Amino acid sequence: MKKPTAKLREELARLQDELKQAETRDAERIGRIALKAGLGDFDVEASELQSAFEEIANRFRNASKTGGSATKAAVGAGQTASQSQEA
Repeated sequence: MKKPTAKLREELARLQDELKQAETRDAERIGRIALKAGLGDFDVEASELQSAFEEIANRFRNASKTGGSATKAAVGAGQTASQSQEA
């Protein structure tokens, strides 16, 4: 049975609100980690910072594709295991 348009709109609005809340939680979590790492002390262009975050995301993505842990990938990138665990 098809859902009425009004029901679909309500469901869509609810899901958009859930997405917004999830993105806010993620942003706050990542922001706290970035501040702990000392990124708040630098005057860095947003595009440069985004590029660095994209590199980090790719490193973690590649580690998960190869079955390795993100910690192993960080160590392979020149960090010690304790440095990667602090992030």
